[in-house]
Amino acid sequence: MRILVTGGAGFIGSAVCRRLVLQTGAAVINVDKLTYAANLASLASIERLETYSFLQSDICNREVVDLAFADYEPDAIIHLAAESHVDRSINGPDAFINTNIVGTYTLLQAARTYYERLPLQRRKQFRFVHVSTDEVYGSLGPDDLFREDTPYRPSSPYSASKAASDHLALAWFRTFGLPVIVSNCSNNYGPYQFPEKLIPLTILNAIDRKPLPVYGDGKNVRDWLHVDDHAAALIKLLHEGKPGEKYNFGGDAQRSNMDVITRICDELDRIIPCAGPRRSLITFVPDRPGHDARYAIDASKANRELGWKPTRTFEQGLAETVRWYLKNRTWWERTRRGVYDGSRLGLLASQH
Repeated sequence: MRILVTGGAGFIGSAVCRRLVLQTGAAVINVDKLTYAANLASLASIERLETYSFLQSDICNREVVDLAFADYEPDAIIHLAAESHVDRSINGPDAFINTNIVGTYTLLQAARTYYERLPLQRRKQFRFVHVSTDEVYGSLGPDDLFREDTPYRPSSPYSASKAASDHLALAWFRTFGLPVIVSNCSNNYGPYQFPEKLIPLTILNAIDRKPLPVYGDGKNVRDWLHVDDHAAALIKLLHEGKPGEKYNFGGDAQRSNMDVITRICDELDRIIPCAGPRRSLITFVPDRPGHDARYAIDASKANRELGWKPTRTFEQGLAETVRWYLKNRTWWERTRRGVYDGSRLGLLASQH
């Protein structure tokens, strides 16, 4: 198959590209704008292979997107390009509206035009996988789970923009017949993640013995999914998912932010002991505005219909991730110095 992947130089996108090329034998064209969070070094293992191509472009640029479809003639799309950090969406919503909503609309229109010109047999095989987040569902109480029919209640500019893009994607299926499949995943972690997110930020700060910020009381709960398990899920969805349907993917690994941070501290203390326990670096800071209390995914539909489930426990995956960042300083040190130094984002003026 020939797969067009948007956002393939990002964290999840690069994992999808690597798996498609190295493990499934697919040919991939990666369309990525190369924003601050993208890193072509994440694709070093495939960048010289004939089955991988890269096109630097904004998905909002309809002319270039049309050319990519015409030149590459993909059999499917996995749409991952997005602005994705909640704190940044609080400080600057514009980029989230443009990329996540306008960009998705532009891609859907280009895909629709391309799809309608395909021969009948290729139309039957074509798929558009739209990758989204569990944050569109809003905040859960202490016991419930997000299901595919959970009503949308986004809290942040980021999650609102992703909710809008989900609605657009499903509308293009219902109105135009474009074979769209929507996935909503829980929080991802693993190698090659840009160090603004909780787990890599905590790992790097703990390595450098810098303060480890905990928002609010640290009791906010997330369901953690290893990025390689998510990449496998998206490829299964591409082949076996039903157009017009939504599928939730989670790691069955609910952990409070405080639990995640203390586990990272303890793991690093085991590997590279220092003068005192790294838990002493934990610093409580003002909470994120509109911070959702809890996310948790019911992935039983994906298990039942796709035969998918996570292959790692959270403890296994986190230990692997900590060791990866220790062994791959060259990947993150340049970013840490020149792109993002770990400082707090997403504060309102009244919280400074």
